[in-house]
Amino acid sequence: MHYYSLGKIPQKRHTQFRKPNGELYSEQLFSTEGFSDLYSLLYHCNPPTQIIQVGDPYSIAPKTIHDKQLKHRSLKGFAVAPEDDYLKSRKPVLVNNDCKIVLAAPRKSMTEYFFKNADADEVIFIHNGTGTLRTMYGNIPFEYGDYLVVPRGTIYQLQFDDADNRLFIVESASPIITPKRYRNQFGQLMEHSPFCERDIRKPSELETHDEKGDFLLYIKKQDNIYPYHYLAHPFDVVGWDGYVYPYAFSIHNFEPITGRVHQPPPVHQTFAARGFVICSFVPRLFDYHPLAIPAPYNHSNIDSDEVLYYVDGDFMSRKHVEKGMITLHPGGIPHGPHPGTVEKSIGAKETGELAVMVDTFKPLLMTEHAKGIEDQDYFLSWLNAH
Repeated sequence: MHYYSLGKIPQKRHTQFRKPNGELYSEQLFSTEGFSDLYSLLYHCNPPTQIIQVGDPYSIAPKTIHDKQLKHRSLKGFAVAPEDDYLKSRKPVLVNNDCKIVLAAPRKSMTEYFFKNADADEVIFIHNGTGTLRTMYGNIPFEYGDYLVVPRGTIYQLQFDDADNRLFIVESASPIITPKRYRNQFGQLMEHSPFCERDIRKPSELETHDEKGDFLLYIKKQDNIYPYHYLAHPFDVVGWDGYVYPYAFSIHNFEPITGRVHQPPPVHQTFAARGFVICSFVPRLFDYHPLAIPAPYNHSNIDSDEVLYYVDGDFMSRKHVEKGMITLHPGGIPHGPHPGTVEKSIGAKETGELAVMVDTFKPLLMTEHAKGIEDQDYFLSWLNAH
C-alpha cells in the first residue's frame, strides 16, 4: 500500500498531542513483522490497553478430514446455511498452514461486539450483499464484487444493509500484498499493472467515539476466540497515518490482460502472500490469433493446489457451474476443460465469467464443513457420458 492519513495528527510523530482539555491523546504504533515492515500510527482518545474483564476462550480450530483419496473435488458453496451471527456463520472449508478458505452467510450486522483477527490478514470477497466495513481506521462502504482487505489486528464490524449476504473469505498467515512484478522500486503500481491506486478505496469516514463503558471485543488468536471487555470504545481514534490500513478493491475494476493465444493464470493475479496467490477472472475478450483455442489447455498441477470460486457468468471450460461453487484441483494430477468445451470455444469472441482463484503451494485439507457440501461425483465430470 501507499501512504495515507485521515483525521487529526500531530506535526511530528512521538511528540505531545493534546485534547482540547489538555490531556494527551494515546499514540499507538500498529506495525507488521515487528518493526521491520509497514506500519501506521494511531491516536486514541483513551489508552487502547484498558481491559476490565477477560472471558474464557473457545476453540474454532477447523476439523479437518484426512482423506487419502487424491481427486478433483467440488463444493456447493451456497449450500452453507445462513446464520444470524457473523462469527458463527464463518465456515472454513479448505485449510493449510498458509491460509484458510472460509464461507460465510451472515444475516445480521455486528452490533453487540467487535472483532479482531490477530492470526491472519483477511480478504473478504462480497458475493452477495451491501453495507459498510466499520474499523478503527474509518469506514468503507462495500457492495457486490468488492474485495475487503483487512490487515491482521484491525478491529472491525461488518454492517449489512439486509439479510441476504454471501462472503468468500481468505485468511492469510502472512501479509496480503499486491504482486511485486506490478510495482516499481518505490512501491507504485506500474503502467502494465491490471489495476492502479485510483481503483483502491481507502477508509473515508473516521468515526471517533470518545466513550467509556463495557465494550465486548472477540479476538481470534491461534484458532481460539478470546472474549475481552474494554473500558473504552474501540473506535476512539481521532487521526492516523501510515501504510497499514484496510481497503476495498472491486473485482469489476480489474483490467484483464489478453493476448493472441491463451494467457496463463498468472496474468489474473490480484494479491500475493507467502504460500499462495489470489487471482481474479473477469469478463474479457478472447484470444485473437486466427487459430486460437480460447478454452484453457490441460494443465498438470504439480506444485500447487488450485481453488476456483465461481461468482457469476458462463464458464466456457466447465459444465454444470453454479454460483458459489468451489472446485479444488489438487497438485499431483492434471485437470482441464470438460469434454466438448474446447471445440465449442473456438470462434467465441468474449467471456462473461467472474471468479476468484486461490492457488496454494502446499496441499489443502478439507474440513467437516466441506464434506457436508461436496459433490461426490465431480471427478467423473471429465467423462464424455457424464
